[in-house]
Amino acid sequence: MKWGLVVLAAVFEVVWVMGLKHADSLLTWSGTAVGIIVSFYLLMKATSSLPVGTVYAVFTGLGTAGTVMSEMFLFHEPVGWPKLVLIGMLLIGVIGLKLVTQDEADEKGGEA
Repeated sequence: MKWGLVVLAAVFEVVWVMGLKHADSLLTWSGTAVGIIVSFYLLMKATSSLPVGTVYAVFTGLGTAGTVMSEMFLFHEPVGWPKLVLIGMLLIGVIGLKLVTQDEADEKGGEA
């Protein structure tokens, strides 16, 4: 559940980062502001029971990969093998961090 908040926060991060680049009206700037608020609220909720360093690394890694992929699919940014390989390596690192990090609940024998 708490890691789901991190993933959802990363989705909203993609929204606001893309908004910073593409916003051109009051409506799109408002959506960007809402994305920032929701993203950081979810991130703060997740860090209340998960390790801050790992959460932030996962959040930024997923946000970075999501932003690059969204730009490629939605705005036709150039796609190349080096870019795809590096995104894959980033995601492997993020998944690896999640797998080797113990949740507080796991350490106590409960569910997260």
